[in-house]
Amino acid sequence: MDMTLTTLAVDSTLTDIAWFLVVGLVVVGVLLGGFKLGQRVRAQEPPPPAPESQPHLPDGGAVYEVREERDPVELPEGGLRPHEMQGYGNFGSTTSAHPEEVRANREAGHKRPEGPGPHPQPGAPPGSGRGAHS
Repeated sequence: MDMTLTTLAVDSTLTDIAWFLVVGLVVVGVLLGGFKLGQRVRAQEPPPPAPESQPHLPDGGAVYEVREERDPVELPEGGLRPHEMQGYGNFGSTTSAHPEEVRANREAGHKRPEGPGPHPQPGAPPGSGRGAHS
């Protein structure tokens, strides 16, 4: 009787091991199949572009940013609706003839806060300004 239980336990263990091997082989087969499918798809793609077909700098060199000041446009009290906007949101504004004045007016309302910032740098002495970003 004892031998029968041992034989059944060994048979159950061998069956579990066999199932793990079968499942492992199926997983390896799926992975290899996916790899082969990827190779076939990659082989059908066009080759990468040649260096000659890549974009080149213009003859005049790199294009740099152009900064310009625009004349301010007054908005109506009730605001504007999207269909009332002109010029894709810039209201048909024009380049300013006096950019220094426009910039000074725009920046006049900007004040740098005094004293230490809301999160002073660790270990900084008191009254040391705004830390690393001052």
